[in-house]
Amino acid sequence: KSKLNNDFGQGFYAGESYDQSVSFICGFPKSCVYFLDFNPQDLKCRKYNLDQDWMLTIAFYRGSLNKYKNHPLIKNIISNSRNYDYIIAPIADNRMYQVINSFIYGEITDEQCKHCLAATNLGNQYVFLSEKSIEHLYILERRYISNMEKEHYISMKTNDLKLGEDKVKIAKIQYRGKGKYIDELLKEEYLS
Repeated sequence: KSKLNNDFGQGFYAGESYDQSVSFICGFPKSCVYFLDFNPQDLKCRKYNLDQDWMLTIAFYRGSLNKYKNHPLIKNIISNSRNYDYIIAPIADNRMYQVINSFIYGEITDEQCKHCLAATNLGNQYVFLSEKSIEHLYILERRYISNMEKEHYISMKTNDLKLGEDKVKIAKIQYRGKGKYIDELLKEEYLS
């Protein structure tokens, strides 16, 4: 029932750290986080690294690769993303997504993109795709976020954003001229 344009399409998304989770929800009234236990026994998992497959998968599900949707590489990446009960992958917040879009729009290479994204590491997310995986999740605790805690995390998020932006600038410069642009990776003959 989630949105279609999440990082890996529809699924139940969970972060791996309290700070990270609170930073995503602190702008909402009556914010709360859940502590979950998960038993992965007998479930099929896909683990992504911060690499080209991860970048292209997220770009596809967030709607940025429509003109390349018939390319064999994209078709393969997408079909390989749905044959699992759950996914473990780096989180791509909106700031990271802007970097991915810079790659998709041909402004930076895949190497620049990868290193920019590595500079803004937010940890991993778990995406539960199947009903079977949801049955292996157990709620341990629900914790509401106080206004004071929200203010703390909003301030922390602002500071992290500035630090991340500085790291991205350095990575863009350091890896200039290295790697391939999107149109070099995905040749024109496959455009829809």
